[in-house]
Amino acid sequence: MDPDDVRHAAQWFATELRARPDDEFDYDRPARGLEWTCWYTVEHVVDDQLSYALQLSGRLTDGYLPLTPPGEGTNLLRVDRAAGAEGLARTLEAVAELLAAQVELHPRTARAWHPDGISDPGGFAAMGVCEIVIHAWDVLSALDDEVADLPEDLCEGVLARLFPGTPDIGTFQDQLLWQTGREELAGYGRLTSWRWEPTVR
Repeated sequence: MDPDDVRHAAQWFATELRARPDDEFDYDRPARGLEWTCWYTVEHVVDDQLSYALQLSGRLTDGYLPLTPPGEGTNLLRVDRAAGAEGLARTLEAVAELLAAQVELHPRTARAWHPDGISDPGGFAAMGVCEIVIHAWDVLSALDDEVADLPEDLCEGVLARLFPGTPDIGTFQDQLLWQTGREELAGYGRLTSWRWEPTVR
C-alpha cells in the first residue's frame, strides 16, 4: 500500500469521528469486542501511526525504539479529553501524515523491524491502514450500536498486502473482519487468534 492509502484511511476515520461529537456519543463505553474504551482505542490507533513512522525513520531492524509510555497504559501519545472528538480526529490526521511522509520518503528497499517480521514501507503503510480500519470498526460499531461499514478499497488493499490466501468469500470487509478475529466468515468460524504477514514478498 502507499502513502495516499494511509491518508485516505485517516481522513475517512477522522470524518466519522467528527460526525460523532463526544457531547452526544459516549467515548467511555467499551469499543466493540475490546476491553478498551472507544477513546483509548482511538488513542491506540494514533499511537500505532507514530510507532510505525518512527520505525521507518530510524530504519530499526532489531526492535522498537526504547520509548516509555507516560502514565498508565501502553500508548506513547494521549489526547487531551478537553479537545473532544475533534481533538482525536485532528491528532489522527496529523500523526497519520507522519507515517505517510515516511512511507513516501523511503525507497522500497528500506527495511524496518516489526514483531511479526522485518517489513518495507508498503508493509508499514498497510499495517497503519489496517490499524485504522479495524479499530474504526470497533469504535464506530460501539458508538452507533450497529455494525459499521468500512471502505472496501482499503480493506482490499490490506488483505492483499498483509493476509495472503484469504478465502474469496463475501465482501472485502467480511474477509478483513474474519482475518482479524472480529467476525465469522461463511464456512469459517471466528478466529480466536490472528496475525498479519508484513514481511517483504
